[in-house]
Amino acid sequence: MYTAGIDVGSVSTKAVIFDGSNYKYIIMPTGFSPKVAGEQALEQILDRASLTLEQIDRIVGTGYGRVHMPYATKTVNELTCHAKGANYLFPNARGVIDVGGQDSKVMLLDGAGKVKDFLLNDKCAAGTGRFLQVTSQALGVELDEIDAITAGQAPIDIGSMCAVFAETEVLNLIVQGKERGEVLAGVLKSIAIRMAAMSAKLFGDFAQDESSQVIFTGGLARSKALRQMLEQYSGWKIETPEQPQIIGALGAAVIAYQ
Repeated sequence: MYTAGIDVGSVSTKAVIFDGSNYKYIIMPTGFSPKVAGEQALEQILDRASLTLEQIDRIVGTGYGRVHMPYATKTVNELTCHAKGANYLFPNARGVIDVGGQDSKVMLLDGAGKVKDFLLNDKCAAGTGRFLQVTSQALGVELDEIDAITAGQAPIDIGSMCAVFAETEVLNLIVQGKERGEVLAGVLKSIAIRMAAMSAKLFGDFAQDESSQVIFTGGLARSKALRQMLEQYSGWKIETPEQPQIIGALGAAVIAYQ
């Protein structure tokens, strides 16, 4: 049996095909149309897996674009899908920190990969990929370059957590002669501190238990530097999946299979 999970996010769209033990995935930009992105993602993952739509038993859609998936067997909210995807890869996962393009969320899980409680930041760019994108663009740095540029740099404190004001602040720091690397390290630090504080409200002391895992997912989880800072300011050991962006789509595919 084959199932598919389609996660249409604000920045990227992810698709996964799952057969109960193995999976294939694709990641592509969402662009201006969530509906088109979802359709293209499904088409591309079918092509990669050498399957036809008729061979897919069930499709679960998730993400903010899930309302635009008439081909989906059902749609499931992204919190549930992220929890299930994290649990599939990390059975001991009890906490998930997900930092996406437009929002960030923290989830407390039970042993079966179900959400017991959560906190969501979707009203402000602070602590999201958008915050890092705005500030890195102001410095002329691509997101994929951030780890290399910030390596060995002492982070400068960034006073503003508002993406609009932070852009002006980082430009002023450059005018003052500060290095791009230390400014960007400061941006990562501000995100890490915010997410660590948000997580502590939900996780409490459980994350100190070595048998419980905290999983870092979402686009920003590709940054090793940010993960290390998150560990530093939270005091927890944090695991990152090999492909942290696909966790929602993988969870959707697993839910479809189950």
